[in-house]
Amino acid sequence: MSDEIRKLIQEAAEKARRETSHEPEPQFTGEVRYPVECQVGRGLEGAIVTDTKVGYVNGAKGWLVYRGFDCFDLAEHSTFEETTYLLFEGKLPNRSELQEFSDRLKSSREVPGAVYDHLRRLPITQTHPMSALRTAVSILGNLDPDADDVSVAKEKEVSIQLVAQFATLVAAIARLRRGESILAPRNDLGHAENLLYMMTGNEPDATLARVMDIMLILHADHGMNASTFSTMVVNSSLSDMYGSVVAGIASLKGPLHGGANEKVLYDLEEIGDVSNVQSWFTRARETKRKINGFGHRVYKAYDPRARILGPIAQMITDRNPETRRLYEVANQLEKLVSSELGTEKKIFPNVDFYSGLVYSAMGIETAMFTPIFALARVPGWTARTLEYLADNRIFRPRAVYTGPSSRDYVPIDQR
Repeated sequence: MSDEIRKLIQEAAEKARRETSHEPEPQFTGEVRYPVECQVGRGLEGAIVTDTKVGYVNGAKGWLVYRGFDCFDLAEHSTFEETTYLLFEGKLPNRSELQEFSDRLKSSREVPGAVYDHLRRLPITQTHPMSALRTAVSILGNLDPDADDVSVAKEKEVSIQLVAQFATLVAAIARLRRGESILAPRNDLGHAENLLYMMTGNEPDATLARVMDIMLILHADHGMNASTFSTMVVNSSLSDMYGSVVAGIASLKGPLHGGANEKVLYDLEEIGDVSNVQSWFTRARETKRKINGFGHRVYKAYDPRARILGPIAQMITDRNPETRRLYEVANQLEKLVSSELGTEKKIFPNVDFYSGLVYSAMGIETAMFTPIFALARVPGWTARTLEYLADNRIFRPRAVYTGPSSRDYVPIDQR
């Protein structure tokens, strides 16, 4: 089955290269000399806040690069552990380096019992899992006596620890929501495999484990997005890494960011059947309803992650008749949206459109999609934050004041 997955990724990569070969060259690359002149839109669109070697998104071509490596190559050949090492260290590890790093992650998976105690006190079925995750990471920070050591070396230790512990926390939250006991991590399993085991109680087969590995790789970093920027802004004040990552979680929770994949699945369930796609799409267009999972602030070409996940969703939904029905709905909706909006407005599927289907086919609760996104993104959040911390300058943008410039104060009894 791994050969089948590899072939799907190779075909997606080849299609991407054919369809984007004549697009404009990258604009946000090369040496930077400050101050930089740039056009800035609302929401800091187009603003250059730093330079980085961690990763790059070329929206015109539909490229996603980690440390110079194409996401198609990483999805085909790498693992989440190796990709995380790459983001932190700037190079691919040799065999002994990867083994040492993987062992370090395994030895850091355990979570203090006090964190579980606090999670059990939450109204867990009513609390959004991202809110529970945010609380858990904050507690981890309170339990670390050296949390206020914000040296790069200490913050890197915390970052690696959080990469390992996030999977344990996410799985614990998933099981508590179902009224099940928390499972301890297993050190004989890889990161993705262990995540699925801790969530379900069953050791996954090789296909499910590999698909989850690919999902984590594709979500590990994605430019200067809202949650990455939130993490870096908090850390730039020399706050600790725990609090910085809590900010990233809070930002990712929103439906305009990480929460979008939940919305996609709700849309597909609302449509219900392939026969309803056309009428639903027509109503959505007439009422100017947002079609979740399409369009992207940066990509003006097909999201490379969606190119990979579309075929994988087709493959993995064969295991489950319910998710297969939703895949057929999604496939038909993609055809309609792309034919009407793709060429004219450069609106194509993004990573959220198919990721929820993949998770759903694995039997994962819809509310847990975004926490899995978060555990995958910890390497990107922290690698970029560590890079910035090495030459830190607190973020301090300005706002244009549009209010009155001078008003006379009137005593309260004269108002």
